[in-house]
Amino acid sequence: MTGTLLFDPLLPWLVIWALAALAALFLALQVWRNLAGWPFRALAALALLLALANPSLQDEEREPLTDIVLMVIDESASQRISDRPDQTEAAAEAVRREVDALDMELREVRVGDGPDNTGSLVMGALTELMAEEPRARIAGAIVITDGQIHDAELAPDLPAPLHALITGAEEDWDRRLMVQNAPAFAILGEEVVLTLRIEDEGAVPDSIGGLAELRISIDGQDARSFMMPVGREFDLPLTLPHAGMNVIQFEVPEAEGEITDRNNAAVVQINGVRDRLRVLLVSGQPHPGQRTWRNLLKSDPSVDLVHFTILRPPDRQDGVPVTELSLIAFPTRELFLETLDEFDLVIFDRYRRRGILPMIYLDNVRAYVENGGALLMATGPDFASAASLYRTPLSEILPGRPTAQVIEQPFLPQISDLGQRHPVTTGLEDTHTPLPGSDAPWGRWLRQIDITEQSGQTVMTGVDGRPLLMLDRVGEGRVALLASDHAWLWDRGYEGGGPQLELLRRLAHWMMGEPELEEEALRAEADGQTIVITRQTLEDSAGDVTVTAPDGSEVVVELEESSPGRFTGEFTGPEIGLYRLREGDREAVIALGPAAPREFEETLASGALLEEPAAVLRGGVMRLEDGMPDIRTVSEGRNASGRGWIGVTPRAAYLTTDITVTPLLPAWLFLLLAAGLMLAGWIREGRQ
Repeated sequence: MTGTLLFDPLLPWLVIWALAALAALFLALQVWRNLAGWPFRALAALALLLALANPSLQDEEREPLTDIVLMVIDESASQRISDRPDQTEAAAEAVRREVDALDMELREVRVGDGPDNTGSLVMGALTELMAEEPRARIAGAIVITDGQIHDAELAPDLPAPLHALITGAEEDWDRRLMVQNAPAFAILGEEVVLTLRIEDEGAVPDSIGGLAELRISIDGQDARSFMMPVGREFDLPLTLPHAGMNVIQFEVPEAEGEITDRNNAAVVQINGVRDRLRVLLVSGQPHPGQRTWRNLLKSDPSVDLVHFTILRPPDRQDGVPVTELSLIAFPTRELFLETLDEFDLVIFDRYRRRGILPMIYLDNVRAYVENGGALLMATGPDFASAASLYRTPLSEILPGRPTAQVIEQPFLPQISDLGQRHPVTTGLEDTHTPLPGSDAPWGRWLRQIDITEQSGQTVMTGVDGRPLLMLDRVGEGRVALLASDHAWLWDRGYEGGGPQLELLRRLAHWMMGEPELEEEALRAEADGQTIVITRQTLEDSAGDVTVTAPDGSEVVVELEESSPGRFTGEFTGPEIGLYRLREGDREAVIALGPAAPREFEETLASGALLEEPAAVLRGGVMRLEDGMPDIRTVSEGRNASGRGWIGVTPRAAYLTTDITVTPLLPAWLFLLLAAGLMLAGWIREGRQ
């Protein structure tokens, strides 16, 4: 119990001080007049002023509170290498024992990797832990870490010492690979330059040479090795092998004695894009759909279109002088022998044999497709005639054979069961709004060329289920066969029109190898640490996907059908790095996290970043390899660290459980005392 004198004045303090000044003035006058009773009158005035101040005695009953020590345990990625986890747990257990022996309470929190590659946010965690406790009870804070924290400048204003216990060892050394410069995308066929650096840090052994092996792998394929210098930047020229995302992994083999190989690898994802798509469009007899093809291809600024329309064959004898022919001659040799491989797509639109293209040229088109080119045949009645292109070497690569029948009747194009799962035609109905009140998803076509399926896949059908659109892969290339020349009716809005531009766009991009339109593909996308797995297939089902983590562990992920031909699943990666996915003979790779994780930019344990904030709070920074320091109590304001020990400051905090306030004297007693003193002064002066 403690006692405190309190004043609860009956009048404002300003009035009381004014009365005190007035009383002092009268007393001074009495002294000047040499009145013998002035001391008694002074004591009487004091008694009256005390009565107005209303003094009281306050008694408190207090319950002492234990002091609190805060402990933050760093469990970020860099703290999980070498023997640091064992050092950390041993130190934490020792702190618990020492704090308990001091009859103090311990509050602890564990901190992992920060979100979005922000690293070790130890001081942020300490600030949050401190905010949960009364400031008056905090006796100290202890951080167990390797010292590689990324918010040291945000150390909180503690009312007690801050100490850091550093894991690791002085003789540690590490080799790391750094990607200094890597673009997010690159042009296919053009060389892109990446800047890398291999760095050795710490107590590097003398036996370690100045060269290191660098292994490079693209999309998880077999790696190629190169010897590179250590300690300086070097440029690496690279040409992307395909469009879409290219996952490039760089790896330096683990050197003997280094503390970790987690920073010996880096993963870079570069999106391969085409600079300009070169398309060769060869049109035969002019027809309404010809302009549709031209408008589609010219509307894309990334397409370089070369378009020739054969209006006048060389055997035509109409008496027109050559000087009056306004159009140029068809450069057949240049296009079909010399520069054919420079085109990404060749389109024959209602073209028939007219004596312009010799068989050797068309055979070269066949070879062009087999070697990786793309051919689209948009057919008309000519395809069913004796002048059909099917009666050329192109028949070896075409998926359908004409029956010589041309069906002239309205029909509604239908997506086949296979087409419902093929990326070119799946969901095509959803891209077009039909006429109000119509049950048909789009308008009808009026003509179809009857063909017999020979290979490939039929994704759209026409009259009585006959093939309308067929797709096929030939060698390394692709072929598409459209058995009608009335797709333009959709573009003109006939019977409500249809998604003609969307169909032709998808078709053209599929033929040029757009990764998103592959009919058989295993893809993975990263959303934070979550991998979204997509299996595109023409089959009715898909198998489970085996995910191999960076540490070699495997997890099987079941896929569920989200739409026809599309099966999806999700997997949350426990750590950053390269993940490999496998389903049957399909494989994919994806990288989680940044190319160079911040946690592994610096892996050597050091207390340099914590020395300043610890010194400000009179704390210490000590290495655990030198032994666990003792914890003792020190007075506030004293140095709280020394050789082999760290200190915490007792705060003597308490909780007030009861308060009693008692007047110092009753009011009537003050009045009686004042009256008696004034009477004594009067008597004293009367006897003078």
